[in-house]
Amino acid sequence: MRMYDIIAKKRHGCKLNDEEIAFFVRGYTDGSIPDYQASALLMAVCCNGMDEEECTSLTYHMMHSGDTLDLSSLRNTVDKHSTGGVGDMTSLVVTPTLAALGLNVAKMSGRGLGHTGGTVDKLESIPGFNTSLSMEAFLDQVREIGIAVIGQTADLAPADKKMYALRDVTATIDAVPLIASSIMSKKLAAGAESILLDVKYGSGAFMKTKENAAELAELMVKLGKNAGRNMGALVTSMEYPLGRKIGNSLEILEAVDILRDGERSDARYVSSELASHLYSVATGTGIDESRKLVNETIDSGRTYEKFLQWIGAQGGDPEAVDKRQLPLSPHRFELRSPVDGYIGSADTEGLGMASCILGAGRTTKEDVPDLGAGYILHVSLGQRVSHGDLLATLYTSDVMKMAPACNEILASLHITDEKPGKLPDLIYKFIH
Repeated sequence: MRMYDIIAKKRHGCKLNDEEIAFFVRGYTDGSIPDYQASALLMAVCCNGMDEEECTSLTYHMMHSGDTLDLSSLRNTVDKHSTGGVGDMTSLVVTPTLAALGLNVAKMSGRGLGHTGGTVDKLESIPGFNTSLSMEAFLDQVREIGIAVIGQTADLAPADKKMYALRDVTATIDAVPLIASSIMSKKLAAGAESILLDVKYGSGAFMKTKENAAELAELMVKLGKNAGRNMGALVTSMEYPLGRKIGNSLEILEAVDILRDGERSDARYVSSELASHLYSVATGTGIDESRKLVNETIDSGRTYEKFLQWIGAQGGDPEAVDKRQLPLSPHRFELRSPVDGYIGSADTEGLGMASCILGAGRTTKEDVPDLGAGYILHVSLGQRVSHGDLLATLYTSDVMKMAPACNEILASLHITDEKPGKLPDLIYKFIH
């Protein structure tokens, strides 16, 4: 079998068989297939697509290109994945809620890159929190308290790591079959029985329209079901930051607002819906009953108790979280509105980049984030503002970053003379 023939076949729009896809994944992972040939095939896929059978094969072989996590010693294991957003701290609410309801959350999470945040960075803003548990300690903790979250290992789906790096520099990132196989190869390798996907759309998401996000969600749900997993997906809006606290320690504090203080917000609503749908997918419970159980668990304080227990189990300081004694960067600035008007719309990607400019994120994988940097957004879509009203409170360790971050926020918040019409729905649809 020759890679040349596989490239030519897909370039002509023909379907690849399982053997050909396995040959490509194996060869690219072990280095016997060079970047230039892999790039040619990825571009052919980008132009001509893949059907469900091809995507299933690609996902399976990427999943098995390295280690897979064996969770068979645990029952009722669940995982939740977001395609990335701004102020998206839902995992901090969803996972302890499900653990408090008796499910097992054995989750590998990523770090932030670009305008999107990462759960691992947020957790590491808690003094002492350890996201590098051994596999034995990881599984033992899940058995003991029902939840553990660690960083993704390098040996999980290594084909995806190589392929993603190549896609990033060859303009082949946005092919739905490649996105779906990339995400699902990692999720399936992580081993959970039941998986819920939070697929974002809008100005702060990779998929800009709800229709394209739904297409991606439907394909990923099919891939998971083809692998024997219980699957569901919510298509949710990222036309505006979900939470109002944007940054690592700030997003931990927003979770405390919801879990301890009972804050009702967009972040609370979407988090509870994600938890409800995942509980329903995992247990077969109807969605109305699942919603009731989830909201009772959050409102009763049981989720917050589990949250603090989880923090302590992984070496973090629960008291520091409860007393809100988390690191905030020393330089603080209040950004005020230069005009009268309404918050008509936003460039949410720009709002995420403002947090990166302050130091909270990464522009390359090697960057070390300032865990106390970020900002609090004080306005919502559709809100009336007057000249001098507080728009955001910014935190950074480098005062020279303050002005460019303020400029980015002002450029990204579109203040209009007329009140906007219907605001985007936070949740577009559920796919299962």
